[in-house]
Amino acid sequence: MGFFDQVKQVMQMRSEAKRIQSEIEKISAEYSNGGITATARGDMTITSIKIAPDTWAEVSSGKTERFETMLFNVINGALKSVKKMTQEQMAQMMKADGAGGLFGQ
Repeated sequence: MGFFDQVKQVMQMRSEAKRIQSEIEKISAEYSNGGITATARGDMTITSIKIAPDTWAEVSSGKTERFETMLFNVINGALKSVKKMTQEQMAQMMKADGAGGLFGQ
C-alpha cells in the first residue's frame, strides 16, 4: 500500500470516527429514584437533573446524607444505562458497516 493510499485510509477512518461520535451523542438514557431523575448522553455527560419538590423538602429538613446518596446512585444509574445503550448501538453500527474487522471484533 502506497503512502497516498495510507493517507486516504486514515482520512476515511477519521471521517467514520466523527460520524460514530455524532451518533453516540444522540443516545440518551434517563434514570430515576427517590424523586431524582438524571439524563445522560452517549458521550457520558449528564444533560439533566430533576429533583421533585418533596425531595427538596427532605433536604431542607436536614436529610442531606440520604439525598447525596440517592443523587450519586441516580447519576451512576443514568451513566450505566447510557453506556450499555451506546455499546449496543456501536456494535450494531459496526456490524451494519462491516467495520468489525477494522476494530477487532
